[in-house]
Amino acid sequence: MSGNNKIYKGFSSLAIHAGQHPDPMYAHLTPIYASSTYVYDEAEQGSRRFSGQEKGYIYSRWGNPTMNEAEEKIAAMETFGIVSNGKQVEAKAILHASGMAAISSLLLATLKKGDKILTHYSLYSGTQDYMKSLLEPLELTSIIVDLRDLSLAEKYLKEDSTVKLIYLETPANPTLQCVDLKALSDLAKKYGKITACDNTFATPFLQQPFKHGIDFIIHSTTKFLNGHGTAIGGILVGTDIEFMNTRATKTHRLLGGNSNAFEAFLLINGMKTLELRMQRHCENAMQVAKFLAGHQAIEKVNYNGLPTHPDFNVSQKQMNHPGAMMSFELRGGFKAGVNFMNKLQMCTRTVSLGTCDTLLSHPASMSHSSIPRENRLQYGITDGLIRLSVGIENGEDILNDFEQALQ
Repeated sequence: MSGNNKIYKGFSSLAIHAGQHPDPMYAHLTPIYASSTYVYDEAEQGSRRFSGQEKGYIYSRWGNPTMNEAEEKIAAMETFGIVSNGKQVEAKAILHASGMAAISSLLLATLKKGDKILTHYSLYSGTQDYMKSLLEPLELTSIIVDLRDLSLAEKYLKEDSTVKLIYLETPANPTLQCVDLKALSDLAKKYGKITACDNTFATPFLQQPFKHGIDFIIHSTTKFLNGHGTAIGGILVGTDIEFMNTRATKTHRLLGGNSNAFEAFLLINGMKTLELRMQRHCENAMQVAKFLAGHQAIEKVNYNGLPTHPDFNVSQKQMNHPGAMMSFELRGGFKAGVNFMNKLQMCTRTVSLGTCDTLLSHPASMSHSSIPRENRLQYGITDGLIRLSVGIENGEDILNDFEQALQ
């Protein structure tokens, strides 16, 4: 848990040291514990561990020393500097095989048949598809509304008692829509609802949803936390320690979506440079956003660091920096989008985000191609939209590549 870590003055110190415990073999870094199971000194010890009387490892689906360091580090980062009632806020994190696995644990641990999720449009397509394809047959339905309209959000909370969870993603994928975390968490508490936020785009370096009263945080650790595109992973973090140790843990173990020691090791090492990487990501992103906003081939730039973005003020209020993600619309629609992608020379054509290199995708033909066009357009995902994860390359080289691709 995050509360077990020393109080560090700087985020970078926390990112390097939090969660690391002395190794019995005196290894400098936490080793990759490539063991599926663990042994006991005597049968009685095994009994004590299974009953919970003694802490210790049993089976790596249930916990692993390498995985635990990653969990404690992320929990510490998400609660860094947050004080409530005079005490440092604590959280527990559970590492998963992917972000989708973490979302599965969250939703199945908190919802029961007949419950509803109140959420907004422009979510990650996998999350939206999960809610529709897998949850609806279980009679767990989602209500999609514009949660930037707080009166509309309150209307649903007040009139529909079956709404159990408010699920948020801010900034959202791929339009960078931002919702007000504090206002929505206050509404949720008023009506006795649970809140969860996907913090993948921002990372805890730029945004801490717990500071605004959110109950659960999810990340695809594959992205900025790992930072190098070397491992898939996800994390579920919660401040209700009892719930996380019981219902959430049991759900996670039974679903079997656990991480593994090797990918946890890669994640740990990636997170140690999170602050440095994010600073460069953000610096480059602002340059790119301003360049695109002034280019004649661009119809619109969705970057919450530009005053033209409709959620600029909300972003300024709850984020330390607008971040490294943006999207932009090319004049000329679908064909223009494809042509631009094909002309890139240095930047990378791929889905995903958060790696050291600049990544671009064309949602209409890639990540959101399964969503009906009329729904895509409603969500702001136009035919010529390009999603961009700005990397940490030399900023001038990024701009030069865009300039030649836009000609």
